Amino acid sequence: MRKYFLGLGLFVLLLLIFVLNTFYSTGYFRTITPKMEGTLTHIKMRGAEDLAISRQDSFLIISSDDRAARFHPRNRIGHLYKLDLRDSEVKPVKLTRNLSFPFYPHGISMLKLDSGIYKLWVINHPKNQHTVEVFMLYGDSLVHQKTISDEAIVSPNDLVAIDEDQFYITNDHQYRYGWKRMAEDYLGLAISDVQYYDGKEFTKVADGIAYANGINYDSKKNRLFVASPRGFLVKVFDPDLTTGSLQFIEDIDARSGVDNIEFDEKGRLWIGSHPNLMHFSGYAAGKLETSPSEIIVIDYEGKSNYSVESVFVDTGVNISASTVAIPFEDKVYIGNVMDEHILVWSTN
Repeated sequence: MRKYFLGLGLFVLLLLIFVLNTFYSTGYFRTITPKMEGTLTHIKMRGAEDLAISRQDSFLIISSDDRAARFHPRNRIGHLYKLDLRDSEVKPVKLTRNLSFPFYPHGISMLKLDSGIYKLWVINHPKNQHTVEVFMLYGDSLVHQKTISDEAIVSPNDLVAIDEDQFYITNDHQYRYGWKRMAEDYLGLAISDVQYYDGKEFTKVADGIAYANGINYDSKKNRLFVASPRGFLVKVFDPDLTTGSLQFIEDIDARSGVDNIEFDEKGRLWIGSHPNLMHFSGYAAGKLETSPSEIIVIDYEGKSNYSVESVFVDTGVNISASTVAIPFEDKVYIGNVMDEHILVWSTN
């Protein structure tokens, strides 16, 4: 009997340690103190989860999916928009009016091919499958080029194009649904991956990541960055662009649930983040009205030579569940999971 109670006590103790560690590692005990210098305005847009910028031609591409519609009596609608950054009065232009297939966009990537011509890659989540949709952008005209589908695209979150045919893409889970997928979330299992597409087929080039999320490539430093929000980490890789293989360099402790990764003109990483992942999970499930937001800036010079700074924090009053932040001149455009607007932060 004594052994039974000792065993039971040990089990309860281990369970308590596990629960406390889960709460601690997801930021549950963190005090969210607002941080923002400047003014805030809004651009009406539901679920603008990802953004891509052309600094050369001064516009944003917006990936919008009304994810909150599942909690309200309205149809879920997804679109891509183009926003002219040179005119603060102009409204976003809808680019995807006449698509012949269901469209629920997520992560996006964009490359300029020629004068005024861009190529876009967009993760799409139609029912019971996942695809990458490829478009050509001519001014304000978007033309669908092709659909890429493969068993390797298990649970795609974000992607980054390297050239006209090659890209890297993250799978944030290894399981599509069920208790195994739930275990990935709550146990923090580091089993998600990064895939490389060479124009014909996919190859797994990195794994052992806890919820692989945002991904971006710095061509000047030849470094690939992958966000691991469940680990509060940004993982740094040295890519071989001939084969697509990745050599792991180091983890950066971001101290927040990092999401999409963008760069400013100085090459610094700007990352929309979730400082409290447990709160975010409740918000994403429609159980909470708001979720805190944070923007992390990483100035990465090389291995073990970087700085991490939290430049913006909000309790969820002005923006919930920030996912992406792109600075342009004196403004920062902040996207999110389910809010009704893009937040525009004027920093001067």
